[in-house]
Amino acid sequence: MDGSARPAGAPSVRLIGSVVDPGTWRSWDEPVTALPQDPAYRADVLRARARTGLDESVVTGEGAVHGHRVALVACEFGFLAGSIGVDAGERLVRAVERATRERLPLIASPASGGTRMQEGTVAFLQMVKVAAAVTDHKAAGLPYLVYLRHPTTGGVLASWGSLGHLTAAEPGALIGFLGPRVYEALNGEPFPEGVQTAENLLAHGLVDAVLEPGLLAGAAARALRVLDAGSAAARPRPAAPPAAEPGPGTAAAPPAPVPSAPPVPSAAESIRRSRRPDRPGLRALLVAAAEDVTPLSGTGAGERDRGLLLALARFGGRPCVVVGHDREARTRSGPFGPAGLREARRGMRIAAELGLPLVTVVDTPGAALSPAAEQGGLAGEIARCLAELTALPCPTVCLLLGEGAGGGALALLPADRVVAARHAWLSPLPPEGASAILYRTTARADEVAARQGVRSHDLLAAGIADRVVAEEPDAADAPAAFLARTGAAVAEELASLADMDAAARTAARRDRYRRLGLR
Repeated sequence: MDGSARPAGAPSVRLIGSVVDPGTWRSWDEPVTALPQDPAYRADVLRARARTGLDESVVTGEGAVHGHRVALVACEFGFLAGSIGVDAGERLVRAVERATRERLPLIASPASGGTRMQEGTVAFLQMVKVAAAVTDHKAAGLPYLVYLRHPTTGGVLASWGSLGHLTAAEPGALIGFLGPRVYEALNGEPFPEGVQTAENLLAHGLVDAVLEPGLLAGAAARALRVLDAGSAAARPRPAAPPAAEPGPGTAAAPPAPVPSAPPVPSAAESIRRSRRPDRPGLRALLVAAAEDVTPLSGTGAGERDRGLLLALARFGGRPCVVVGHDREARTRSGPFGPAGLREARRGMRIAAELGLPLVTVVDTPGAALSPAAEQGGLAGEIARCLAELTALPCPTVCLLLGEGAGGGALALLPADRVVAARHAWLSPLPPEGASAILYRTTARADEVAARQGVRSHDLLAAGIADRVVAEEPDAADAPAAFLARTGAAVAEELASLADMDAAARTAARRDRYRRLGLR
């Protein structure tokens, strides 16, 4: 059926029209002409068709979003509450499978009450095959973006509505597993207000953003420039042309003097400088040196830790997933805990599924030390981060940006390449803690730090770091220049890893840490 035959009044069609570039929509829908045998159900379907101008509750097809070819599937809530029966489920699965065959990113926008109750259990089981098709799509290394509209409940939310690499929601949308009418009928009281809302889900790390429909196209295009790394938009920029040779009669400029290397700072000096409250952190780096930044929120499974920042971005045109400690948020909400590391592992999964490089950023005085952190499995999350980072199949770059104390820092360290800011440092504990262990006093912290080899200079000599980014003399005193140098260093390291054989790169990473400390 040609997309032009769709009625402009159907909300699902209006949404698609606001997302795709003009004139690019092509429907994939084969007409559904069969009618149910049950008279009441047949009458419901006929009324829904007349009211919406659609033949089923799902619309599928393809279009371009800011020039980027994508597949789209959307529910029409006006058609029997957007419910999914056998015909709608089959249409969905065929669209997902076609998107996978044609290697297209997929944007899904549910607005549904869930299973079509008139068709019973067989309709209920459609969610299994839809979820399986989406899983195959993601396993093929293809992006899957979800935009939850009002309302999305039941089996739709519990299957293809909750599997996105990124998930956004319509402002004020009702989003929940159990519809409020069903809850009240079963429990004799209304569902608590404010729980099943898009905004509450954002606060709890279940969706990444709350967006007006008019902003969806721009947000999707920005994300796809990173997630769909094979696109032209995600390719690195060409190198600048070489400087012209001097012409006849033109004297060549004398070479610029090579500045003498500044003295290596003491451990105590670097630690002091790294703790300056005005030192630029990860947020400042993304603003100053990255492009197409799309922040993600939480684990996607009901946890959000503001001390850990997760985002999509590009450095020098190189797409990547960014995971790091957020020093700005730390001053407001305290150190990160186990949920933050589960959020980091979500970033690792996205990078692995889509073959994107992962950039980790270390800048922490240490993870949370509390009963809640212990009961939440902090040690286990550190262990799982280490295990996953050493085996991750995609390229990895770690940036030591400032403080690096304890297991919370170590959890984000293992990488193919490690870049350290001049005053960054890494130690098993804050120096004061190490001094307390060794001497039962914090007064000898500077002495302990000097012996432990925590400075960027020491890390470079030990093979823990691969390069050091200059601070002249301190990142806090000249943040713009420092952030530009740091962003360029990250981009260069991503470029150096891009063409390496994946198996060889992973083996070299494992060997790097296997040999560390051996003479």
